[in-house]
This record gives sequence, C-alpha cells and structure tokens, in this order.
Amino acid sequence: MYTTLLIDDPKPSVKRITLNRPDKRNAINNEMRKELFETLAMFDRDDSVRVTIIRGAGKCFSSGYDLASDLAVDQPYASAPGDGAWSRHVTEGWFGIWDLAKPVIAQVHGYAMAGGSELATACDLVYLGENTKIGYPVTRVLSPPDMQFHPWLVGMRKAMELMLTGDAMVGEDAVAAGFANQAFAEEMLDESVLAIAEKIAGVAPDLNQLNKRSVHRAMEVMGARTAMRAGSELMALATHQASTKAFLENALSAMKAENKHEKPD
Repeated sequence: MYTTLLIDDPKPSVKRITLNRPDKRNAINNEMRKELFETLAMFDRDDSVRVTIIRGAGKCFSSGYDLASDLAVDQPYASAPGDGAWSRHVTEGWFGIWDLAKPVIAQVHGYAMAGGSELATACDLVYLGENTKIGYPVTRVLSPPDMQFHPWLVGMRKAMELMLTGDAMVGEDAVAAGFANQAFAEEMLDESVLAIAEKIAGVAPDLNQLNKRSVHRAMEVMGARTAMRAGSELMALATHQASTKAFLENALSAMKAENKHEKPD
C-alpha cells in the first residue's frame, strides 16, 4: 500500500508513521508527501485513532526535500503557476497538518534538516533525542524556509541568528529555544514519546481538537499564518538571486553526474 512509509499501532488509539527511505536519509519526495498527507487525513477521520506519531527509519528523521527527484511533477497540493508555486504548495501541505483535528507528534532522532525541520515543526509536538540536530542550513546557499516558522517558535533574536548563520540546534538547546518540547536520551526516545502519546490518547478527541485549535487560533490572531505565507513569497524571491541560481546549477549538475555514475552499463 505504501512505498515510502511504514505504519504501525504501538499502543491503543495511537498510530505511528515511519518515514521509510533510509537509504536516501528519508529525503522528502512528492510521493512521500502525498502518502503522508493522505494517511494523516485518513487517521483524522478514523474514530479509533486519537494521536499520531511521525518518526524516521535509519539514522535520521529526514535530511530535507529530495532535490534529486522531480519535485515539479505530481505535487500533492495544487498551486497557481508562476513564481512561488513551489513554496506556496509546500506551505499548504504543512498547514494541512496544522489544520488536522487530531494531535500529531514529531519524534526526531539523528537530524532533521531543511524540509525535514519544516515537517517536524508543522506537527503539534516535537520531541528529540538529546544529540539530535535540527535546523535549516539551506539559508547559507539557497533561500529562507518555504514555511518561515522560526520567529514564532524561538523569537526574533534567535530566529535572526539561525537565518543568518544557517546553524542547527542540538537537543536541549532546541528545547531551551522553544523549537522543541523535550529532549530524551536516544535509547529512551521511543518509550518516552509513546508514554506522552498514551497520555494524549486518554483525553477525549472531541475535547482535544478544541484544545489544539485554541492554541493555533491564538497564533493565527497574532498573524502566524499570514506571516508564514508571506515568508513563502520571500523564499520564491530568493530563487532569482545570482548566488541561488549558481548553487542550484552546480548542485543539479552534480546530482545528474552521480545518478549517471550509479546506472549500470
């Protein structure tokens, strides 16, 4: 049924989605995004499900978008063509998680970079391994985030530092900054997140959907949704910068050469 995900039921009323492209460091292609959004929407309609956990297989949560794939084909969300189409449709996807009635937990190990960090922060709760790195290094060579969530999570000064340096945060530092809820010892991450999910599943879903929305509506009244949409337009503007064009040209050439080398004679 799935080509990029694994699904299991670790506890009653708890679903767990595992991003399953470990050989590609769980790089997010359009097939993965399509399967993820459809699965989360299905769980949102399923009365037996009260909370969902998203984690990654292998060494990391996700390295980000799969730039080696054709991200312009079979996009899971339609967007008007022209400048900003990619960033608009990406933001729509992450807001699709934001708008779900039921809680979604990101269980992040290893690292979550670029688009992987966007997926994590679109979730309602984020739990890390104590050595986990999470960040958006793409600001050094390509653009600001498609979905600019940093100021809302960590405040202006820390957000500015992260944008201007492209640095990642590690474990407890991410928690202290407000980027994540809690960090656990790596060997305790599965168990700890499941315990939290069980606690959430103990609350009636008709009440928890209102609890979730009460937080999101407060953020939206302060302008979070509008600001993040505006941020996607700045990401689109970045694609016209000379340094961004040069990086993309070099990166795509390197990827084509690597793919050609990997093909059998």
